[in-house]
Parts: sequence; structure tokens; C-alpha cells
Amino acid sequence: MYPNPFEYHRAGSVEEAISLLQELGEDAKLIAGGHSLLPTMKLRLANPAHLIDITGIAGLDHVTDKGDYIEIGALTRHVTLLKDPIIAAKAPLLALIANEVGDRQIRARGTIGGVVAHADPAADYPAGLVALEAEVVTLGPGGETVTPIDDFLISIYTTTLGPDEVVTAVRVPVQPEGTGVAYEKLANQASGYAIIGVAAVVSPGAVKIGLTGLSDRAFRAREAEMSLAGATLDLASIKAATRGITAGVEVYGDIHASEAYRRRVADGLAARAVAKAAGLS
Repeated sequence: MYPNPFEYHRAGSVEEAISLLQELGEDAKLIAGGHSLLPTMKLRLANPAHLIDITGIAGLDHVTDKGDYIEIGALTRHVTLLKDPIIAAKAPLLALIANEVGDRQIRARGTIGGVVAHADPAADYPAGLVALEAEVVTLGPGGETVTPIDDFLISIYTTTLGPDEVVTAVRVPVQPEGTGVAYEKLANQASGYAIIGVAAVVSPGAVKIGLTGLSDRAFRAREAEMSLAGATLDLASIKAATRGITAGVEVYGDIHASEAYRRRVADGLAARAVAKAAGLS
């Protein structure tokens, strides 16, 4: 299916993109890799009258070590995160997740900023970003804003991003020495999206678990985290803590997996992810 007609604009700077968003209003959408937006346009689920291409904006494609955190420009592509030495050394969970995103074409063109801004509840990165306690940097007419990812993601395709704001970067705190990470996923074989995805970050005295594909947004499994915090981790304690990991969460069912199946598989993937991050498997 073809999308509805639209007018194409190319922004040369973030400021120009913001100006175009203000001028064109709610009928305008930003586009970078396009692997999230274009399929919804082809299905007529999104019908913007204007597309603002930001791929030519300089300075938004970078991975920078800032000491306490890694800053990743919004236009950084998945394939870059898969191969970047800073990511490999200080944020390896993102490399693991990048390897699970879509196919080669999507990894070559898709951007982390696009994933975050689009807020697809079945996207892979949000599981890792909530577990890593990442922050989203945005720029708008009022200046720069830095928002914790937990607060930035509101619901399906919904974030705190204003209609005239642009995601410019994602910041990921550097984890303590001795931290282990893992990402486990049950993928939709047609699209590569996560039916269930679980990211685990195990550092001395703390465990953080992020889940995606289950509800209207990625979320932390805080009860399981608290039960594992400071504990001597073994397979039995991990399985006990992750059993019923989606309790209290509104989990949806669809043609790909029922609610009950998602809950059951989430338990197993969470146990596997934490055990792998802890070096037990």
C-alpha cells in the first residue's frame, strides 16, 4: 500500500527542524531512518502532510565518552552501536540489543533517536534503556531538556516530546566495574520486533531488569529487582524472583501471542537474562 501524498522538507540544522515543526504544526513529522514511520504511513495509520528529513544535520551522529555517561547522538545508527568500541567497552548492552534489531537493512539505516521518539512498545532498545536508567536529551524553542527514559516514555507511540521538539541524544550512565549484561528476546519472525524482550544489568549489589513487548511501554521489574538486590545470586533465587515478573502489569494479547503466553515466557526469559548477566549460564 502507498502512503497518502506528503510534502518533503530537508532541515540543515536542529534549529531549522524546530522552526519547520512550528510553522507546519501537527501535520508535520520528522524522519531519519524511516523504518518506524514509513510502514505506519503505508498502512495509513499515520498520515502526515509534511515530512521533515533530519538525516543531513551535522553533529547528531556520534558516540562520545563523557566520563560518567556515554552520549549517543540521535542519528547514530544501529550498526554503529553494534561496532563502536566505546559502546563495547562501557555500554555493551546496547551492542547486544543492536544485534537483535530487525535485519541488516534496518540496522544500517535505523537510528536510536528514531526508536526512542517513536516509542513503539515492541521496540528492543527501550528494555535496555530503562534498565540502564538512560536519559533522553531534547531541544525545543525553550532550550534543552534532559528527561529520564522512564518519564519520557508514556504509552504506545506517546512520549513527553513536544510537537516542536527534537530528540538530539541519549545518555547512558557508565556502569560500575564488574557489571554483567544480557538481552533475551522472543522475536516476531516476520518483523523482528520483540514479542517479549528482557534486558538485565547485574552489578555488585544490584540487579536491574527492563522488559519490552508486553505492555504499552517498556518498564522495570522493580519487585524482582528488590528481591535480588544484595542477594547471592544462583539459579534458584533468580527463578524465584522472576516468577510472575509481570504481576500487576497490564499485559496485552494479540495475534502473535496471548496475554497468558506472554506472561509465562517473560518469566523464563527474565530468569535466563539475569542468570546470563550474572555469569551463571
